[in-house]
Amino acid sequence: MARYTGPIWKKSRRLGISLTGTGKELDKRPYAPGQHGPNQRKKISEYGLQQQEKQKLRFMYGLNERQFRTLFNRAGKMKGVHGENFMLLLESRLDNLVYRLGFARTRRQARQLVNHGHITVDGARVDIPSYLVKPGQVIGLREKSKNLDIVKEALEVNNFVPDYLTLDENKLEGTFTRYAEREELPAEINESLIVEFYSR
Repeated sequence: MARYTGPIWKKSRRLGISLTGTGKELDKRPYAPGQHGPNQRKKISEYGLQQQEKQKLRFMYGLNERQFRTLFNRAGKMKGVHGENFMLLLESRLDNLVYRLGFARTRRQARQLVNHGHITVDGARVDIPSYLVKPGQVIGLREKSKNLDIVKEALEVNNFVPDYLTLDENKLEGTFTRYAEREELPAEINESLIVEFYSR
């Protein structure tokens, strides 16, 4: 399925948010790319703000437009606040949880680990990054994949695992204990603008 494979640092600077999660791309040049980047003073319309917020979240989780909209519609059928439900569904994707557990340094790397069949859910191999994990399920690495250098490097630099996940570093597996709460999710996203964008 088609997905964005272009320069992620340039996209981060355009949207004003770190899409890799490291923040490095905005440290040196915290302004939009291009010749006039530092001096742009263009006023953004309400529609522009809504679209920008949608793009921030879409690129952050690495989804294409169709996947993003499908998940948004699914969130609308759940009980509760539409925008928050949408964020919870995005957060419970397998590739995202692999990243949150620290098995990969970025979501792109986590997606690749899943695609290449290195990840298991409840002991069974799952190679679909968009697989929605349910609370109680255990995410692990295949026996052959536990010695991968990229996994070891990622675990070395990872110093934070969210409260809705528990990590067993000896077994190299984590349990998705519950759905995340809104305050545990990216604070720089205003999901109500995304709901307004799709409600036009």
